[in-house]
Amino acid sequence: MKLTINRSEVKGTVNAPPSKSYTHRAITIAALSKKATVNNPLISEDTKATIRASEAFGAIVEPKNDSLLITGFDGKLTIPDNVLDIANSGTTLRIMTAVSSLVDGATVLTGDASIRTRPNTPLLNALNDLGAEAFSTRNNGLAPIVVRGKMKGGKVQIEGSISSQFVSALLIACPFAENETTIMIQGELKSRPYVNITIDMLKDAGASIIVNEKANTFTIPPNQKYDMRSYNVPGDFSSASYMMAAGALCGDVTIKNLYPSQQGDSALIGILEKMGAQISWDRKKGEVKVCKSELCGIKVDVGKTPDLVPTLAVLGAASMGQMVIENAQHVRYKETDRLHAMTVELKKMGVDITEEKDRLIIKGGKISGAKVHGWDDHRIVMALAIAGMVAGETTIDTIESVCISYPGFFEDLRKSGAVVDLPEK
Repeated sequence: MKLTINRSEVKGTVNAPPSKSYTHRAITIAALSKKATVNNPLISEDTKATIRASEAFGAIVEPKNDSLLITGFDGKLTIPDNVLDIANSGTTLRIMTAVSSLVDGATVLTGDASIRTRPNTPLLNALNDLGAEAFSTRNNGLAPIVVRGKMKGGKVQIEGSISSQFVSALLIACPFAENETTIMIQGELKSRPYVNITIDMLKDAGASIIVNEKANTFTIPPNQKYDMRSYNVPGDFSSASYMMAAGALCGDVTIKNLYPSQQGDSALIGILEKMGAQISWDRKKGEVKVCKSELCGIKVDVGKTPDLVPTLAVLGAASMGQMVIENAQHVRYKETDRLHAMTVELKKMGVDITEEKDRLIIKGGKISGAKVHGWDDHRIVMALAIAGMVAGETTIDTIESVCISYPGFFEDLRKSGAVVDLPEK
């Protein structure tokens, strides 16, 4: 579907949607426990994929009001009676690939065309080193993937520069191994805050994870059980980044349900401050207020915050001076190559942007309306929508992809005053 968004002034209050990252992990850990309630979960296309996969392994997931009541399998998984189709959810693919190694049998995982282009070789190699059998049917590390358990545990090295999801997946599965497991990270662990989220949630569920930051290792005692009983999912800073950008560029916005957590993308508040935005965060109330400001480009390292790249690219395009987004090569392994996608689309909007191997260089100040492609990528679509609010008449396609993480995004924009035409098919 297509949608046209026009130059807009926004004002109002919105609630940040629940965190997608926390919801994925909460559902999985609850399924691996006996019985748990997940409160305030994000119900989106991606998290529905995790629900379906958990049910395929034997969990019972029942929606009730704003919660999910999950009767888990207590670490004793059943063999799925069909292929696991995880649609477009990379997080589901990686986590459930590792969870599949706990099954005494074979599991096949696949997804849509985009998922079948996303790399998994480091995770597959790690599972094989830990005693499971894991391989790509096309021998290229891409889905479809076959996993046969059970994983035994042991010592394993894994590359940290492609995706933190590989590490999070192993951390979730390895406590059930029969032997102690040590995960040794090679190189820089990108997106480290997401691993911290995983560890915090596992510890809340009673798991023991021994972290040695100096040695860059994680040691996991064997034969553990999870006992998650109730979990409250926090608001999502990644999704809130678009509304923060809308406020900084186009008006006066308050975003609620944003409390302190391990989410790395809360760094956007400090980034906007450095760019000159009028922004404040009441941590006790969980409210971020941001007003239209004259912004200046800065240099930003996104090694820990890859999901902010599309938002930052738009902020740079609408600011004065030069914006440099660096340490970003891992952003190429998301739903799309987001460095390339943002370069192509912002150039259509008249932006002076240069794409390099691991960074974007943006000379801001000029941005014009255009017809742009959303790349079937929720973060590209939402970022381009904010660009359109600054530039004027901008038509974006594949807008249905926002249902992956923020189903109410365009409705929230409309409520805040954005001039958004109805979707076209």
